[in-house]
Amino acid sequence: MPLTPLDIHNKEFTRGFRGYDEDEVNDFLDQIIKDYEVLIRDKKNLEEKNQKLEERLSHFSNIEDTLNKSILVAQETAEDVKQHATKEARLIVKEAEKNADRIINEALSKSRKISLEIEELKKEAKVYRTRFRMLIEAQLELLRNDDWDKLSEPFEDEALQEHDSSEFATRYRD
Repeated sequence: MPLTPLDIHNKEFTRGFRGYDEDEVNDFLDQIIKDYEVLIRDKKNLEEKNQKLEERLSHFSNIEDTLNKSILVAQETAEDVKQHATKEARLIVKEAEKNADRIINEALSKSRKISLEIEELKKEAKVYRTRFRMLIEAQLELLRNDDWDKLSEPFEDEALQEHDSSEFATRYRD
């Protein structure tokens, strides 16, 4: 066990025949006591300082551990978000491709339908044109017919002509 300043102060030496000067020894011991007290105070201050530094180190170690854990959680979360975004992007692309295929198929179907309608209209136009040509040709044939020439000839039945003209005059006089 280390000596305390009180131990040094209370220390009694036996006296010998030719011993040291008692005042000189006491002065030296007083000096040792003062130095020893300073050393003890310094040691105590250093121990307190060391304890505070250890507490701060422990505090910062805890903060470091917390930060490391937070970084790991953030990295895991970022990875999860990235995977989720990638998965969602794939789903969006699949849906867009599906919609594009559907739109293309609908457009092709409409195109085929319109093509069929165009062909049908062409057939109907051809039939109409043929019928119209036949009608015109029939009308031309009627015009070429000799019966038109007979219409321009005078009436052969004069009695019919007189009867018609007297009826005409009576009808429009009134």
